Amino acid sequence: MVEPFAAVDVIKAKRDRRALTPEQIDWVVDAYTRGAVADEQMAALAMAILLNGMTDEEILRWTAAMIQSGTRMDFSSLPRPTVDKHSTGGVGDKITLPLVPVVVACGAAVPQLSGRGLGHTGGTLDKLESIPGWRASLSNAEMMSVLRDVGGVICGAGAELAPADKKLYALRDVTGTVESIPLIASSIMSKKIAEGVSGLVLDVKTGSGAFTTDPAQSRVLAETMVRIGNNAGVRTRALITAMDVPLGLAVGNAIEVAESVEVLAGGGPADVIETTVIFAREMLDLAGILDVDPADALRDGSAMDVWRRMVRAQGGDPDAPLPTAREEHVVRADRDGIVTRMDAKGIGVASWRLGAGRARQEDPVSAGAGIMLHAKPGDEVSAGAPLLTLLTDDDDRFEGAQEALAGAVEIGPVGTQIYRLPLVIDRIA
Repeated sequence: MVEPFAAVDVIKAKRDRRALTPEQIDWVVDAYTRGAVADEQMAALAMAILLNGMTDEEILRWTAAMIQSGTRMDFSSLPRPTVDKHSTGGVGDKITLPLVPVVVACGAAVPQLSGRGLGHTGGTLDKLESIPGWRASLSNAEMMSVLRDVGGVICGAGAELAPADKKLYALRDVTGTVESIPLIASSIMSKKIAEGVSGLVLDVKTGSGAFTTDPAQSRVLAETMVRIGNNAGVRTRALITAMDVPLGLAVGNAIEVAESVEVLAGGGPADVIETTVIFAREMLDLAGILDVDPADALRDGSAMDVWRRMVRAQGGDPDAPLPTAREEHVVRADRDGIVTRMDAKGIGVASWRLGAGRARQEDPVSAGAGIMLHAKPGDEVSAGAPLLTLLTDDDDRFEGAQEALAGAVEIGPVGTQIYRLPLVIDRIA
């Protein structure tokens, strides 16, 4: 096959800050997917995109080419409107777990394709796999069957969905090009559009524990993804939310599942409950379901019923005990006062070092590892009171985790003014 373009010419165009033509974009994405463009060539192009950016037209075309590399799912046969949510990732961000059952209990269908954790941010599939028997890998036919029977599913994306993204994502991870907003936006949105839902709510985190730490950059990313989604015919909106402090009190895998179940049972931390309800309202609005209050689904047990059916439908036992760590170490307050700061990234890195996260996609994770928080900014503590409980299966990991926690938690005099980002910073529709 004679290729219509030379990869080096496409690289040079972007290196020299020229916009790529639609034909160049279609070709380079397809050629890379089938192996006609080498990894080192795509790495050079990704770096040029990181340094020189893309126009809106380029981003839209790049996303469309990624979608075209695979198949698109079709949920039009379902009797319910379909809506999904995507988070850019954070520390203690278990919101998908209670959110999907709540939205399903209120009448929408939620085909939630999720991923695994990498580095200090946790992954939804890793958390759910701590439930005995639960499986993340479903065929398209199995996914449709669960959606028809239960109304909601949380699983991994199949290999046929935007395969160009899977290949490019792995390359970006090892070439220092993960932070490119055009590549982040097209990566997320190519999978979500190919997923075939009619509505999508984006949770774009900002703060130390987030992928984008600068609220201005988070807004650019959110606006870019909303434009891509709406242009593709998927009603899309985004909320920019705080990730300066971990969400909830559990950071790990099994312990985050336990906290999510607590929320579904009508309890749990206030910030997890509030975030769940906020996103449920946005999703239901996009689905055209306006006469229900998602908070009621937590109060009346209907969301818990959906959760139990979802877990069983994917082979899990909702009544089975969750794994627990073999070792624990309590970090205590060194003085009386008030917690003034709890850095999300420091907590996330410590949890990762305890075994809850991975450095590479193929690394295993420990289901029981993680960190339980006993206080958060604004809480008064006494000298010697527990601040954090570190959980691991290997006590050799405590030292590295404590190094990551150095300076992550600060205690000041009672009355010290505390600055926290608001839970929802902005809304883009």
